[in-house]
Amino acid sequence: MSFAQRLRRFRFDRPQRIAAVLLFLLFAQCYWVVRHQTLTERDYQYARCGREMWEKPSPLAGYFTTCGNIHDGTLAYRAAGLPLTIERILAGVSPQSSPWELRYQLSYVLLLMRLPFIVCGLCLGGALWWVTRRLFGNEGGFVALALYCFSPEMVRACTYPNAEILAAFGLFAAVYTAIGVAHAMQGPRKKWRPRIFLLIAAFGFTAAAHVSAALLAFVFAMGFMIYLAERRRAHLIPIILYSGIGTLLLLFASYAFRPDAFSYVFRSAAARIWFSLEPAKIFFSSLPNAGITLAAGVALLLFAAVKRSRYFGNLAALLVAVPLLLVVTTGVPAQPWLWALPFLLTFIGGVFADALETPQRRVFLVATGAILVMQAALSVAALPMLAE
Repeated sequence: MSFAQRLRRFRFDRPQRIAAVLLFLLFAQCYWVVRHQTLTERDYQYARCGREMWEKPSPLAGYFTTCGNIHDGTLAYRAAGLPLTIERILAGVSPQSSPWELRYQLSYVLLLMRLPFIVCGLCLGGALWWVTRRLFGNEGGFVALALYCFSPEMVRACTYPNAEILAAFGLFAAVYTAIGVAHAMQGPRKKWRPRIFLLIAAFGFTAAAHVSAALLAFVFAMGFMIYLAERRRAHLIPIILYSGIGTLLLLFASYAFRPDAFSYVFRSAAARIWFSLEPAKIFFSSLPNAGITLAAGVALLLFAAVKRSRYFGNLAALLVAVPLLLVVTTGVPAQPWLWALPFLLTFIGGVFADALETPQRRVFLVATGAILVMQAALSVAALPMLAE
């Protein structure tokens, strides 16, 4: 099927319009927070580093000397600096102008720096809805997306320069693309190639965001592919090989093909991880996350008590979410619990969709609506704290 044929088949019916409204509400929250923020030292560091990566690719003139070695990944720096570089070129601003000077020349400089992270958060929300809707139907997709769009932690991650929202998007895309590749392997070979290229791109994006996220994504993805490939497992060897080589090439490209800088990926402690209950305790004990905490608790009870909820679609998301909630990066600071959130919401959406198909549908519908309204209210109430 050609791209034009696929485009003609695209529909923007009521489910898509509702999802678009939810994503717009996420954008509105992010925009409100950004409009009430001020430029910080962290913004300056990310923007300066990112601009030097785009504007001074030479290691002698650019970021390898002024910004130091990049410990986790270059993608967040490049994302923060790219809009400012484009704006500088279009507006004819001096190359020496720093973000501090630009904020007096451009009133929207703070929004420009946040925009790539907001867009990434919206893309992650779209990917979450697409996956959950295909797996669980409209109701499961709406439950997962609504909780996502009214998650204060996601709003926070979209409104300051960081690698976490980028890593979360890449990891989620890599895991479910790998599952898609394994399913495609049961069909004709002509459908394998585009999915494999997409998988390599997802791995490369994740590695450029955070090395630890890429390693975890590789472990989860390969595990699911081995499980689902069944009689085609022998074909996984070249796919794994191509994925590894392609990921390294994309990661090398993110360092502007500079061997010295790229070598720091292997010399740093970015891939060092451990496990702890503390991140999960902090997340689930936070009042602004109470709706998600309640939904997760109900979903776990239903998963344990109702047999129809225990199938691969729900279990796969839970198998990724639980370890990520416990992971702690001891080498380079990161927030793997944020990477776990889309998978947790996928699990919640799947279990709630199953509950809404039972004879007690009306009771579950009222309970689900109450949880979503509560989480939305908590998210809106938390916006002033996020802007501080």
